[in-house]
Amino acid sequence: MADTRQRLIDGAIETIRTHGIAGTSARTIAATAGVSQGLVFYHFGSVSDLLRAACLDATQARVAAFADRLGRVDDLRQLLALGRDLHTEERAQGNVMVLAQMLAGAQNDAHLAEATATALDLWIVPIEQTLDRLLATSPAAGLIDTAGLARAVSAAFIGLELYEGVAPEAAATALDSLDRLAVLLEVMDDLGPVARRALRAKLRRVG
Repeated sequence: MADTRQRLIDGAIETIRTHGIAGTSARTIAATAGVSQGLVFYHFGSVSDLLRAACLDATQARVAAFADRLGRVDDLRQLLALGRDLHTEERAQGNVMVLAQMLAGAQNDAHLAEATATALDLWIVPIEQTLDRLLATSPAAGLIDTAGLARAVSAAFIGLELYEGVAPEAAATALDSLDRLAVLLEVMDDLGPVARRALRAKLRRVG
């Protein structure tokens, strides 16, 4: 039974990659999984619930490997380099297509919207933890909302992943701009104590 359930989860993800969310149904998922259509409803109750489970299962597997790599990141440039690598891997595996289709389906399906938001949070939490660690000794420590920044960075990468499909050169330019921002923060870290205090005072006034 467990094997059948996993086959349906894997089949759901592959069906979205192949047919898009509009072409994903109990019939097409069952055909991809090589099982009876009735097993979709036996194990999950509905196609929507199967897609929710598949979205979370696939994301948890990817985040587990990603979190290990995040733990070896020592600065913001390494974090962005890892983001670039992840972006390349996700696109090569067809996961960007799956994300785009889930986001599209979520616009009209509350269950898919909840599942997609939960899956995105699985990515965001380890990124937030990494930002907390990397910025702990920065002049901006305590002044930057790392939870908000983690969501902004994640949203930016999602947008760039989708943008790359229509304008790859422009997406690459945007990624280069993020790299330059990381360099700027490194320069801030190298400031002397007087300059650091002045910068923190300025940031507090802006905030």
